Amino acid sequence: MISVVNLLAALLVSTLTVQAVPFERRQSINPLSTPQISAFTPLSHFAAAAYCQPNVTRSWTCGADCQANADFIPVAAGGDGASVQFWYVGFSPFLNSVIVAHQGTDTTKIEAIATDVNAFQESLDSNLFPGIDSSVEVHSGFANEQAKTATQVLSAAKSALSTHGATSVTVVGHSLGAAIALLDSVYLPLHLPGVSFTTVTYGMPRVGNQAFANYVDSHLKLTHVNNKKDPIPIVPGRFLGYHHPSGEVHITATGLWESCPGQDNTNSLCTVGDVPNIFESTPSDHHGPYNGINMSC
Repeated sequence: MISVVNLLAALLVSTLTVQAVPFERRQSINPLSTPQISAFTPLSHFAAAAYCQPNVTRSWTCGADCQANADFIPVAAGGDGASVQFWYVGFSPFLNSVIVAHQGTDTTKIEAIATDVNAFQESLDSNLFPGIDSSVEVHSGFANEQAKTATQVLSAAKSALSTHGATSVTVVGHSLGAAIALLDSVYLPLHLPGVSFTTVTYGMPRVGNQAFANYVDSHLKLTHVNNKKDPIPIVPGRFLGYHHPSGEVHITATGLWESCPGQDNTNSLCTVGDVPNIFESTPSDHHGPYNGINMSC
């Protein structure tokens, strides 16, 4: 019998690493099957659990989302939920993968951060991201947030990989946590050779420029899931030079999970087409539900 893990892996390989091509040449948009949607459930719980002040010094009982992945083995956690988003690292025997998760924030705060025109794009810090071309630029606010915990997360991931004999890392996050997770997914492979990475984010804002989106498409296995008319995935605007990488899955008003090939697909079944501007958005869609799971504690 095909496992949930294998279904998710097959989905990522077959539909979520599509390179950007002109819209008229893009593949057709197809809904995910029920088993494919279900494969995201443990990862959705891991992303939601980051809101619940994970603490490795006590039992892993930070909320229902932690209990949903009851076999999870925490390794490290940090953040204060205010100036530094909560984060945690551990090992999932069920997925046979190290998990790295980052907390998001509320809609009003993330929208303010993402649309702040004073937060210019900047090249990635060469100390954290050695070898990345300077043409690859990201939102300075998101870069600053990722830098606050980068070395701690890397150290915890190394420990988890070594302790559990793992060879894969799965990075998850929602909202601001999704932006940090995407930057971690670029950062960590530069320091952890020989490890495979998968990234699944929810309600992710645009993080960088065209060169960044192209780099992600070429180097990462990314899925970014957007719920209905969530405004956060359409900010910062493309007119400011921001571009989403490929790998979108858009949950439509009818509840279908549509796989949207290419970068910023403008089809009405995808977020950019369905939410042309923030005035036609529904902020309450930001936290879900994602197949019944809300991104909150």
